[in-house]
Amino acid sequence: MRKSRLEAFSDGVLAIIITIMVLELRVPADANLAALAAVAPKILGYLLSFVFIAIYWNNHHHMLQAVERVNGAALWANMHLLFWLSLIPLVTSWMGQRFEALPVAAYGVVLLAAAIAYFTLSRVLLAAHGPDSLLARAVGRDAKGIVSVLIYVAAVGLAFVRPAFACALYVVVALMWLIPDRRIERLLARDGDRHSG
Repeated sequence: MRKSRLEAFSDGVLAIIITIMVLELRVPADANLAALAAVAPKILGYLLSFVFIAIYWNNHHHMLQAVERVNGAALWANMHLLFWLSLIPLVTSWMGQRFEALPVAAYGVVLLAAAIAYFTLSRVLLAAHGPDSLLARAVGRDAKGIVSVLIYVAAVGLAFVRPAFACALYVVVALMWLIPDRRIERLLARDGDRHSG
């Protein structure tokens, strides 16, 4: 099965998620700093969630560059990922309205579930392509993904004690993933050079 439909559908869903998030933002009531400060938690939540969606879109795109085909299991694993990502606007809005333990923990649970779903998608694609595939060489052991899951678990627990510290851990994960991982691009370039030479 060609991967193009999966890519196009995923791109569309992620674009809708971002649109829903921005529509949740409200214009400040007045034209002063106090009014802006009142909506600052929602804006900061939107910024963090936008970064997470951008990270998932970027990594999803790079991973699918190394994929030759998808099967039914990959389609369902991708839908599983999109399900969790589609909940980000909900928990972002809740956390922006009530910066308290349960909303901050719920935000972390959604991020944790999305990370597990992305890991599952990568493993399903690896199973379809084999241990010697370009994808297997590019993904490797996925240490960053495993560390992210551990940080999310810690942050969800911490949310019930110190919500601000839990959010700081969410930011740490985002910063970890903002550092570009060029493995797939390098391997694709090398593979292209080998075929053209």
